[in-house]
Amino acid sequence: MNAPLGYLGDQPSQRLIPAEPIIRLEKISKTFPGRDGQPVTALREIDLAVPQGSILGVIGRSGAGKSTLIRLVNGLEKPTTGKVIVDGANIAALPESALRHARRSIGMIFQHFNLLSSRTAADNIALPLEVAGYDRAEIKARVDELLALVGLSDKRNRYPSELSGGQKQRVGIARALATKPKVLLSDEATSALDPETTRSILDLLSRINEELGLTILLITHEMAVIRNIAREVAVIEGGRIVEQGDVFEVFTRPQHEVTRSFLGDEAGRVLPPYVQKRLRQEAAPGSQAVIRIGFRGPHATDPVLARLARELGIEANILSGAVDEIAGRPFGTLVVSVPDASARQTLDFLKLHGLDTEVLGHVA
Repeated sequence: MNAPLGYLGDQPSQRLIPAEPIIRLEKISKTFPGRDGQPVTALREIDLAVPQGSILGVIGRSGAGKSTLIRLVNGLEKPTTGKVIVDGANIAALPESALRHARRSIGMIFQHFNLLSSRTAADNIALPLEVAGYDRAEIKARVDELLALVGLSDKRNRYPSELSGGQKQRVGIARALATKPKVLLSDEATSALDPETTRSILDLLSRINEELGLTILLITHEMAVIRNIAREVAVIEGGRIVEQGDVFEVFTRPQHEVTRSFLGDEAGRVLPPYVQKRLRQEAAPGSQAVIRIGFRGPHATDPVLARLARELGIEANILSGAVDEIAGRPFGTLVVSVPDASARQTLDFLKLHGLDTEVLGHVA
């Protein structure tokens, strides 16, 4: 007998975060047959743990292996080697009947919404409940609850063709939540949306995570998505996770070149074209050192350049800069130039004040 649908989640005081991750990938590899008969390896020796109640983002370029990873978590693909554990069950080892049941605990939202055009918003949300065998009264109560949650109570009888992209994605989120899953998977769910709509969808997902304690695993190629919603991040490239950890730590002190390349697209980190053209790796007589400065946490708004000029008499030329937030914490970036003769003194001064520095090169 199916459990009553009722309230969307447990009371926060009843939700204890267990030490055991709710999603765990252990030594996962996935190989597909190639067109020329040679195998193609999409994932290599992936280890990943997603704590219950967290939001973990997987970021990577096209072809890095992100979509294969998320398809393994919901059982749409089976790993060539390794284990996929979701809520204590080895998804890859389940027979089809048990896998169908396990998928009720795994909701998924898609880039292109995947709504049935012949069904209204309410009927699209109802579909997984119908498949699961709930009766009409339970389904109606649950659909009403979910429409209210995603802010579409007045759109219940609209068809997908009558909805905006953001509204379609809200229907997709409501449908993914229909069977009260413990895990929500997001497959590039905002990449087809404009920036304002993307922000509203990310705000909704953050609220769902906070209010329901729902674990969210999302994949994206968009830095802004990770920056605004995720608490932890895994950077994937060539089928391997090359860097992972706390979002703020990874994105403010990146260790891998792939991570740096994502950050290179951010405001404040991009050198103006006229500087890029003149940048050289070796110093020359009369040249200036180009230094990138990272301002983290409490130092994000420090007037460090004013102090540099006042205390050491070194005047820095600002080339680019920005102050932003990563995972809700302030982070600033400045790219400056100082005379090569003053570069070492400048770097020591900045380090003394708790700032991260990187010498990018030299300009005449």
